[in-house]
Amino acid sequence: MATFVFKKKEETPSCQNKLRVQHVVSVSGGKDSTATLLLALRRVPRERLRAIFCDTGNEIDVTYRYLDDLEAHLGIRIDRLKADFTREIAVKRRFIARDQRTGRDKKTGRKLRWTNKAKRRALAVLHPTGNPYLDLCLWKGRFPSRMAQFCTEELKRNIAVAYQLELVDQGFAVVSWQGIRRDESVKRRTAKRMERIGPRMYAFRPIVDWTAQQTVDFVRAQGCPLNPLYTQGQSRVGCVCINSKKADLSAIAYRYPQEIERIASWELLVSQASKLGFTTFFYNNGKKQQDLRRIFAEGSIYSKVARATGGDCALDLFYDELDAPSCASSYGLCE
Repeated sequence: MATFVFKKKEETPSCQNKLRVQHVVSVSGGKDSTATLLLALRRVPRERLRAIFCDTGNEIDVTYRYLDDLEAHLGIRIDRLKADFTREIAVKRRFIARDQRTGRDKKTGRKLRWTNKAKRRALAVLHPTGNPYLDLCLWKGRFPSRMAQFCTEELKRNIAVAYQLELVDQGFAVVSWQGIRRDESVKRRTAKRMERIGPRMYAFRPIVDWTAQQTVDFVRAQGCPLNPLYTQGQSRVGCVCINSKKADLSAIAYRYPQEIERIASWELLVSQASKLGFTTFFYNNGKKQQDLRRIFAEGSIYSKVARATGGDCALDLFYDELDAPSCASSYGLCE
């Protein structure tokens, strides 16, 4: 069996003679994945390199345009991958229509069976839209939460793994280049630079011991553009996230209010597909109160950014931050 070895100088995984290798770089539009892609382009022949972008359907349009610019700047193609939940939604529709369960949930005391009213409400909207994030939430009947962050697994990890497994089936060994840094979170503090993750599959994390600022500085030193969102007050880029910080939401609400409106419209749609009849983007299943309207009002995307809707105007929670300058970078990009 062929084995991977490291070059001491560049710490790049290589392979012994006869085993064909494909290097796959996951690109998100953020600084870390861009730096990882630049490193891969320096060390791997282009014919053995593939770049992929897992499109959640919940990205700010700026990121999509940035990926196009990145392709043009680097002279590469980034394969766009999308999850498809058509089959799962069809199965969910059949389950709801045929649900005749008896008994009650042990935790909540609610009846297990969907009521006829809830069935009609859910079946009216439970159809694939073609947007991966929205279809995932329609299927689940709720939005992800910090305790149940199924979006990352369903919209990114699973389709990236499926892409790489297909290469393995074609006879390749696959090196998955991942822009992961140990200082990003507690869970990543023990991340390894290189490890075997499956038969003929390896993960390589070349910037695992870098800081965020080192990553930004490296990309700039290569003359490569960064996602413009970094100069617009975003500490991270990617989808409009349930883990977004107050400042990130503030910047999105100020510069891209249409994104907040999109999420608000999704809240209404997914609520119709929910068994309870309500769910919010900032999902909170720990609420003990029974007033569903109050729960929805407190947890909705509009309540978090307090944007004006229709003829009603609420005090903006970030009123002291919304007079944003043309550049609001956390990484010294405005010098």
